[in-house]
Amino acid sequence: HVDVMSFGFKHGLPENADMVLDVRILPNPYYVPDMRARTGRDEDVRRYVLDGGDAHEFMDKARGMLEFLLPRYAKTGRARFTLAVGCTGGQHRSVAMAHALSEIIRELGYQVAESHRDMTRERK
Repeated sequence: HVDVMSFGFKHGLPENADMVLDVRILPNPYYVPDMRARTGRDEDVRRYVLDGGDAHEFMDKARGMLEFLLPRYAKTGRARFTLAVGCTGGQHRSVAMAHALSEIIRELGYQVAESHRDMTRERK
């Protein structure tokens, strides 16, 4: 079973993460006025993140890493693996990327639970 969670670095690292991916290198929808109040669950925000910057290459490399690591973690007898995906506030980039990574992990044959720790925090 794989838990995929999004979070914001400004709110602290998740304590239970086995692996942390930092997506702050991707274009930030926070700076697009029409997207600021939305989240990575909204289709236009998701497209902005997934189609911008180095997102495609990031996803290709993450897929390769997960294809390599997940079966090896499973062989250790671990019942759960937690992947945390972080951006600055935890509302846009990390949410979109965590969702996309969850889909990849499902395609690889694993059960996935997706959560978004900081998505509903009040924006400042």
